Amino acid sequence: MAKAIHSMIRVLDEQRSLDFYRQAFGMEIADRYDFETFTLVYLSNSESEFELELTLNKARTEPYALGDGYGHVAVSVDDLDAEHARFAELGLNPDKIVEFNRDGALFARFFFVTDPDGYKIEVLQRHGRFT
Repeated sequence: MAKAIHSMIRVLDEQRSLDFYRQAFGMEIADRYDFETFTLVYLSNSESEFELELTLNKARTEPYALGDGYGHVAVSVDDLDAEHARFAELGLNPDKIVEFNRDGALFARFFFVTDPDGYKIEVLQRHGRFT
């Protein structure tokens, strides 16, 4: 059986991305591999074995066009309201909290935040299938 181990995104400014993911999600560098034309930086935290791979193409000077195919990466948290307030205090500009109900019951509670390169991250309250 396959095991999901990481998701990769291309970023323009390594330090700016490291600062964002550290502040927002407590992610630190797990590994960093420098190659001639690109660098791979793997980020993780103690909540999960899953990693985020940042790819930095050294010759790149312009932001990436995300197109209309990218959706989002999702994380779950114990206290959505506290995380939303923390993000706002850090100046990370989280979107408003949204609640989705299905068949008269709470299905999901979440907000989105956008990283420095324009990638959307969904932050979900741990509940139901999102634990």
